[in-house]
Amino acid sequence: MTLGLLFGDADATLLALLLALMLDARFGEPSWLWSRMPHPAALLGRGVDQLERRLNRGSAKRVKGLLALALLATAALAIGGALAAVPYVGPLFATIGAAILIAQRSLIEHIEAVAIGLQDSLAEGRFAVSMVVGRDPKQLDEPAVARAAIESAAENFSDGVVAPAFWFLLGGLPGILAYKAINTADSMIGHRSERYRAFGWASARLDDLVNLIPARLSAALIALSTQAPRRALRTVWRDAHKHLSPNAGWPEAAMAGGLGVMLGGPRRYGAQIIDGATLYGEGWRDPGPAEIMRATRVLSRAWILLCAAIIGAIGVLMLTRYAAA
Repeated sequence: MTLGLLFGDADATLLALLLALMLDARFGEPSWLWSRMPHPAALLGRGVDQLERRLNRGSAKRVKGLLALALLATAALAIGGALAAVPYVGPLFATIGAAILIAQRSLIEHIEAVAIGLQDSLAEGRFAVSMVVGRDPKQLDEPAVARAAIESAAENFSDGVVAPAFWFLLGGLPGILAYKAINTADSMIGHRSERYRAFGWASARLDDLVNLIPARLSAALIALSTQAPRRALRTVWRDAHKHLSPNAGWPEAAMAGGLGVMLGGPRRYGAQIIDGATLYGEGWRDPGPAEIMRATRVLSRAWILLCAAIIGAIGVLMLTRYAAA
């Protein structure tokens, strides 16, 4: 049996997704396991690296980048489909696979580490934030470290929790594996640098597409989980479209409005400076460690809201079946 709404197993898919969310929240990414074997995301990263090294040369780099992405996504779909179709244990593989590829607990732990580090010293905060963002932390002051952590929390809630859950819901284990393949490729080669501008074009554009709905769902979940949901939604409506990314601005603006802090603005990635849009939560306050911790609590409530929505959908299906019986 292949789990996924596209294949008609609505009840089983919803239950498997709920269990996967619970397993991730309970166990996260145990170091004892991933120190002994490669994480699936790491394997996908190796695949992207090997394809980039072999194909990112000569002419027609856009076509080669598209070919690399197609090979990676096809392999992910095939592996996911084969595992999910194993008799008797396929649904178990799908549930465990989804739990591994959803990253709520690890996200909270990494963002909390930035707040704790920043409370000790600016140097500790810079080190902790370097674990979760790609920008250069050396020039960041305390508000900039806090902004980076909160922005990463909001964006990764979309990329690491809502989007994997969404694609598992639609396509089961093949769907979530294909999503992670696309998202991993975008994170590694979907940059506008000289090396990746052409080769990573397809990965960046497809990642924008597959995150279009999840980013907006994430913004709604975050906004509804703050203490100022109307202000959060106003900020999304006003500022989300200003972001350079068609998706990242949605959850980030919701968090800015919900917390009442200023996010966004220019940022440095190595020698490159990106002139990012400023997202204002009313009040225009610079964030600090306290706001980082508030952001993690918002994400915890958003996770609960996501689980509640899934439970509600299961209840509706059960009532519909009972009424039709």
